[in-house]
Amino acid sequence: QVQLVESGGGLVQPGGSLRLSCAASGRIRSIDGMGWYRQAPGKQRELVAAITSGGSTNYADSVKGRFTISRDNAKNTVYLQMNSLKPEDTAVYYCNAQINNYYYTGNYWGQGTQVTVSS
Repeated sequence: QVQLVESGGGLVQPGGSLRLSCAASGRIRSIDGMGWYRQAPGKQRELVAAITSGGSTNYADSVKGRFTISRDNAKNTVYLQMNSLKPEDTAVYYCNAQINNYYYTGNYWGQGTQVTVSS
């Protein structure tokens, strides 16, 4: 069984920084793409940033220049460094990954971690 476990959310003032982590565990043969999504109250879940197994990245326009996604393939972990946070970044952040468990490649989600940007 494969699991994604996120950590690092919390309350931060506008202009502050947070670093989210998401570790995959279980029966893992390989991990393809990994990414972070977020969902604010009353809004649809949206892609924040994604990274391929080769390290290519993609960002939502709203976070370009402020957020950085990275991954440690040896630790099966993806990170999201969030700087210059704004109140509109407030949301539940979800980790996502395409993971091969020796039988098939599935699309997996973490449980979500709350990020609140407020003074």
